[in-house]
Amino acid sequence: MPEEYEVHGPHDHAVEHAGHADHHDADPFASCMAVITAVLATIGALCAYQSGNSENLALYYKNEAAIKKTEASNQWSYYQAKGEKQNLAELGAALSAPNSDAHTKFAADVAKYTQQKEPIRAKAEVIEKDVVDNDAKSEALLHGHHRWAQATTLIQVAIALCAITLLTRKKWLRNLSFVVAAAGVMTGAVAFFSA
Repeated sequence: MPEEYEVHGPHDHAVEHAGHADHHDADPFASCMAVITAVLATIGALCAYQSGNSENLALYYKNEAAIKKTEASNQWSYYQAKGEKQNLAELGAALSAPNSDAHTKFAADVAKYTQQKEPIRAKAEVIEKDVVDNDAKSEALLHGHHRWAQATTLIQVAIALCAITLLTRKKWLRNLSFVVAAAGVMTGAVAFFSA
């Protein structure tokens, strides 16, 4: 069987040459933009995670505040019920004969309800303080969430600008993408240090 001869065309030579090309022949501009895009994508992912985490914690603390507000309301209702019983006992003492057994019982009830109301009031005030604390934590975390979301948006815009820069090879566009990326990183830093 005769040996077949292989004829290489110009295309085959170009493919072979591209396969053997050294890395220093690669486009440095494209390589630089690819690395910058990868770094920005990583930073953007971290900012997006922090944004979601801050939002979830803000919702958690807002929910805790609502639960505590209900508990405080229940305590104040209990306090009011004891106050109404005290008022009825005072009325009973005022309407009964001063030295009668009924008067003595009503006076004892007045003292009992007065004593029972104080711990209920104190507990309601402590719970109300928890409501205020949880609301403050929620607001602070929500503010942080907005900062993280702004950082994520700026980084995403910078990534888009990097992609357009890679296509157009405009240096002013590259510089603009760096400025937007720097603004995103700084906004993320502000969110990180204010948390």
